[in-house]
This record gives sequence, structure tokens and C-alpha cells, in this order.
Amino acid sequence: MKKTLGYIGLGVLGVLIVLVANSFYADLSVEELIDTYANEQSQFIEIQGSRVHYRIEGEGPNLLLLHGTASSLHTWDGWNEQLKDHFRIIRLDLPAFGLTGPSAARDYRIAAYTAFLHEFVEAIELERFSLAGNSLGGGIAWSFAAEFPDKVEKLILVDASGIPDNRDDPAVFKMARNPVLGKLLEYITPKSFIKKNMKEVYFDDGRVTDELVSRYHDMALRAGNRVAFRDRASAVNPDITDKLPSIMAPTLIIWGQEDEWIPVDNAAVFAERIPNAAVVIIENVGHVPMEEAPETSANIVLKFLLNP
Repeated sequence: MKKTLGYIGLGVLGVLIVLVANSFYADLSVEELIDTYANEQSQFIEIQGSRVHYRIEGEGPNLLLLHGTASSLHTWDGWNEQLKDHFRIIRLDLPAFGLTGPSAARDYRIAAYTAFLHEFVEAIELERFSLAGNSLGGGIAWSFAAEFPDKVEKLILVDASGIPDNRDDPAVFKMARNPVLGKLLEYITPKSFIKKNMKEVYFDDGRVTDELVSRYHDMALRAGNRVAFRDRASAVNPDITDKLPSIMAPTLIIWGQEDEWIPVDNAAVFAERIPNAAVVIIENVGHVPMEEAPETSANIVLKFLLNP
């Protein structure tokens, strides 16, 4: 009997070893990722010890775009194509993500990101601009607009973070905070795991293409980004929603009706607390409307920005 149990245990261990071996991915160097994910518009600048990847395209008033957790400036490709004939589009890979990679200070609180953003716009001599952000980027955007009202002409929040609620965090954040599972995530990052998360943030699974999954997967493997994701998931942010009424910029709040990560009800909370705010809910869209419905969401933004 003991011998049989021993064989079973060895069998299970063997299966686990095979699963781990098939799911293990080594870090990718930023140099090899630049070959695929940077282009002729890509620029790099040193901010707070990080070599920040950013792009500036188009002509017209300035529009700065901030992506969400585990994303990159590529999330705005659709908006860039739709809006660059009307605006000068500035987008960047935030610290912990994309080609920029981890923050030297390993500080991923909203306050730290807000200070980083201020240094970035000062460094590229961006005096006044409209500011848009999705998810984490939305939380940074409204925090920045409240702290530096003279900088922000108009504000656009796309499924933005920052409203405390009783919802469960997405499973990937819970895993990242777990001492054992979080450590495994630093080494075991199969494409199937990335695809599962993409299907959570998209409403239409058919739009989750292999190319999209590969991009998110490659960015996750950028050296240092998996450790940074754990740090980001564990960051503790105080409730600063008392600052929302101090936002002076006209504000557009866009939300995907089917968002599984941040409840659509939060759009109304933002609208109630920001003095000059309007809400547009997009049906049959999830957490990233600028990716899942780029033309529809960009047209909504265009009307808002062109309206005096």
C-alpha cells in the first residue's frame, strides 16, 4: 500500500514538473523587445532612474494618454490613428510596464505615479494638455488633475480606478499578493494565463487575437516586469476621493457596460463628485474600450475635446 501511494506521489510530482517546465518563461531583455515593439516614433528619456519609452505623434493641441496595469502605450494604437490628425498625441509606458520596466524605487502607489508623471511632463516641456487614462492610468490621471489643475485642460477617465468598493479584486491580483503563488508568477507565465486575463477585460472574446496575447505576454516577460507587477499589486493606496471635487477640468467619463474588473456603477460616483463631468456608457464593451471599441470610443473623445 505504501509503495502504491509512493508511486502515485511520484506520478503527481512528475506531472507537476512537466507542467512547470512547459510554463516556465525566462525574462526577455529590453533590447530584444525594442526590435519588435519600438518604432521610428519611439523615444526614451531618463526619469527617476528609469529609461522611459514614449511616443509623440500628430499635430494640434496636446493629448496625453496613460495605460492601465500590465499594459503599455500600444493600448492606445486605435485612438492614435483616429485622433492624431486633430491632436498631438503623447503616450508612454508607465514604470513597471512595457519597455520602461520597473521603477528604481519600487514604489507603485498612486502618489508616486503622480509625482513621476509631473517629472515626465516637465522633462518633455509639456505645459498644458488634455489627459486621458484607463484603469490604473485613469486613477493617476484624476489624481494628477486634482494636484496640478493648471496643467490639465480637459480630463478623460476610461474605466478608471480609485473609487473604493467592496468588489473582489481580479484573481491575478490576488495571486500576485500571495507569497507562494506570487513568487511562481515571476517564472511561470504561460500564454494561456495571459489569454484568460484578456478575456476577462474584453467583453467580446473574439477580439482577443493571438497577436494581442503575444504582445501582452512579451511585455509581461520584459526583464523586471513580473517582479514589478507583484509590487504594484501589493501597493497600498489611501482613499483620496476627497480630492475629486477639486478637479476643475471639464471631465468625460467613459465606461464599458460589461466591465468585469471595475464596476460600471463607479462612473456615476465619479460624475457625482467631479464638478463638471459627463458620462458615456458603451454597450457590449468591457474594461478597455479604447482597445475593444477604438473607433466608437475615439469618436466620443473627439466630440468632447473639440467642443469649446
